Amino acid sequence: MLIIPAIDIINGKCVRLTQGDYTRETVYREDPLEVAKEFEAAGLTHLHLVDLDGAKSGRVTNWKVIDAICAKTKLRVDMGGGIKTKDDLQRLFEAGVDKANLGSIAVRNPGVVYDWIETFGDRIILTADVRNLQVAISGWQEASSLDVFELIGMYTKKGVAYVTCTDISTDGTLQGPATELYKAILLRFPQVKLIASGGVGSTNHLEKLAATGIYGAIVGKAIYEGKISLKELSKLSN
Repeated sequence: MLIIPAIDIINGKCVRLTQGDYTRETVYREDPLEVAKEFEAAGLTHLHLVDLDGAKSGRVTNWKVIDAICAKTKLRVDMGGGIKTKDDLQRLFEAGVDKANLGSIAVRNPGVVYDWIETFGDRIILTADVRNLQVAISGWQEASSLDVFELIGMYTKKGVAYVTCTDISTDGTLQGPATELYKAILLRFPQVKLIASGGVGSTNHLEKLAATGIYGAIVGKAIYEGKISLKELSKLSN
């Protein structure tokens, strides 16, 4: 299982929200680039980068941070938050982003995203953020009419290989990930490279996730709260 550390950005700073609530924000570090360099120095190879300003406003906002991390580290960055146009995708990929996470636009404008999948292939990751199985959009501030299985089904038919799924109720809680949800998704869509996000608070949680057969796990708050060391994460990742 691939371990993917996370950096969430608001106003250029490294933050974490609890359960997607913008009023429950904790600033952990002033300089996301320094955090990314620490991940790289520990032997981690990937990074999940989220522009929370972009997710909320509907347009990529923290370009300076994105550009700096891509230019000054060798991390394979997957980025999400506010991506709405093909020009955004082109600019991200030209900056060095490896993959793009598409959430809100995948719900609102599937035809557009289908076209992008044809153009960019597995550089597109479907983002399914769920609350009680219903997909949430606009930085988790709005519920859609789709459930997670409907959304993933739409996109696997179009060739999507990677899916990142967050159970919002677990996010930032450190109380454990939604392993039963991930098992259910893999049972329905065994071909998907599923990436779990939310709730990881210990190495035991990661071991339970690995047992489900998922492709990867995103770890955020547990790093910043000192619950799991970067050395431990590097050893667990493969």
